[in-house]
This record gives sequence, C-alpha cells and structure tokens, in this order.
Amino acid sequence: MPLNNKLEKIPPGAFDSLSHLRELHLQNNLLSNDGMDNETFSRLNSLEYLDLSNNNLSVVPKGLPRNLVLLHLEKNSIRSITSDVLTPIRNLEYLLLHNNKLRSRAIHPLAFQGLKKLHTLHMYNNQLERVPRGLPRRAKTLMLLHNLISEINRNDLALLYTLTELNLSYNKITTPKLHKEAFRKLRLLESLDLSGNSLYALPLGLPKSLQVLKAKDNQMSIIPDGALSGMTNLREINLSNNQLKLSSIYQGAWQELTTLTTLDLSGNQLSHVPPDLPESLEYLYLQSNRISSIHASAFESVPKIKSIFLRFNRLPVNAVKESTFSYLKNLQVLDLGPAASDIGDKDDKEEEEEVEEDQ
Repeated sequence: MPLNNKLEKIPPGAFDSLSHLRELHLQNNLLSNDGMDNETFSRLNSLEYLDLSNNNLSVVPKGLPRNLVLLHLEKNSIRSITSDVLTPIRNLEYLLLHNNKLRSRAIHPLAFQGLKKLHTLHMYNNQLERVPRGLPRRAKTLMLLHNLISEINRNDLALLYTLTELNLSYNKITTPKLHKEAFRKLRLLESLDLSGNSLYALPLGLPKSLQVLKAKDNQMSIIPDGALSGMTNLREINLSNNQLKLSSIYQGAWQELTTLTTLDLSGNQLSHVPPDLPESLEYLYLQSNRISSIHASAFESVPKIKSIFLRFNRLPVNAVKESTFSYLKNLQVLDLGPAASDIGDKDDKEEEEEVEEDQ
C-alpha cells in the first residue's frame, strides 16, 4: 500500500473492499486528520498492523480498526488523545507515539482504559511534563525518555505492577522531586534508566528485582547508605559522568551485588579503584577519573574480570606494576591508554608547535 507518496488525503471508501488486509503502510506521507474520516478504516476487520508514522496528524484518528495489534503513530504532530479513540482496540499490544507534541494534560485519564493486551508503549520525545495518568496497567515496556518530566510522585507508577522496563532518561527529574516510594509497586521491574536528569543522589527505594540500572549523566555526588541493598539480581550498573567520590559511596555498596558483571563508573572523581568490588564482576569501566595509583591487590576480589578500562586518569608512567594483573587469568582487555595529564601535555606541545610555525 502507499508509502512515501506524499498523500494528503484518503478518498472515502478507498479501503472498503479490503476486508482481508492484514497490514497497511501509510507512513511518510502528508496525511492530516482532515484527509480521512471516521469511516476510512471501518471495513478493515482483519487489519493487525497500521503504520501512520511521519505524517501530519494532530490528534489520534477516530475509527481505527478494532483488531489492530501494532499501531505506528510516531513522528506526527499529535497533541492530544481523547477518551474514546483507542479504547475500542482491545487487541492492541504495541502503541508507538514517540516524536509527537503530547502534553500530559492533553491525554485523557481514560485514554488507555480497557487495553488489557497493551504491553509496549513508546511516548519518548514529546512534551510530557509529568507521568500521564491512566497508563495501561498491563504495560511491560514504558518509554518516557526525552520529555519534560520534572517530578515522580508517590502514586504515578503505582498501578503498573507488570512493568519490566522503564525509561525516564533525559527528563528534568531532581532528587527532591523523586518520591522515595515511587517505585514500591514495581516488583517485576528489570531495567530502569534515569540517565540525563538532575539527580544528586542515587535514589533510595529502587526495586530489588532490577537487573539493569542506568543513571549516567546526572549530578550525582552520593550513593546513600543501603541504596543498593538486596539487589541480588543486578547484572549491570552505569553511573558514568557523575560527581562520585569514593568517600561518598557507602562502604560495601558493590560487594552486596553478587551477580553484577558490568560496572561503569567512568567520568567521575574517583581517586582509587573501589575496594569492595564483587567477585562476579567481568567488565569494569574507570576511565576519566582521578586515579593516581593502583594498589597491587586492587583486583584480587575479581578473579572473573575480562576487561578493565583505566585510560584518562592521573596514573604516572610506570606507576602500574605488571604483577597487579598477572593473576587475572580471564583478563582479555586492559586499557591503560594515555593519562589525562599526557593529553594535556600533548595539547600544550601542539599549541607551542603551532605558535612556532606561525612565527
């Protein structure tokens, strides 16, 4: 069916004879809400896949096929969702609404009511100022990144019991505006991304079920006591590009994470290799810190380690003894790279050479 044809409207009855059609691709056109009516899709009783992405829609169209499983509405100019346009689509499983102009207050609280099969909802790159009310209760994947969300209240996520993946990255969430009990009902959550916000501390009350936790690109200067307690399922944690120091991370924080394989603390203010790394660790990212020395026993607790990244620190030449790594039988990648000071020296030298050339 037509895609990328610059269609502006669909003539009445255009699809009336296509009752057995399963997929309809109308993306990359110029379709507006005025270019179709409530009956445009009424005869498409077998349609399961509809792609209306990258058009000129300003609201979710009325009269969508009732048996849809996957609905593409991304890359339009959709500003609102009324109470009755989606609710008849009882079989809907995937709803893609990213890259629109949605605001939370323009989404009716009953917009997703009855969509018991809807498990994947993409609403990133919109203008949401808070978590929308009435989100589908059976959702497993919720993508809310790149919005304007500034707070997460106690009950904003409380009804999303089945959620396994939640992405809140690159919003405007601050530590005081993230309620300490906001995640208390998310007992099946496996992946949480809080990157690119304005958090100054790793939140307390994170779900114990987490397997992947990302909170890079914040202003985090502290991991408070017990923030990671009981997270025995956590396999990957990324806290890169924050302001963490060893003194601001509670003692034993990493040791508790008995299944952790990947730890990314690059781009922080660490002065030494953390002393309490878990035995399960395989990948350790410590580049772009302030590490100036490495103790001979720094990696004794991580016999399974495969990759260690230490470039762009303050390690002087010959400061690292070969014996520090000699007992790491699984080590495949050791990146000591240049020290941060070496880069500075190189830049200074290049500038001097440029000045000499100009003279």
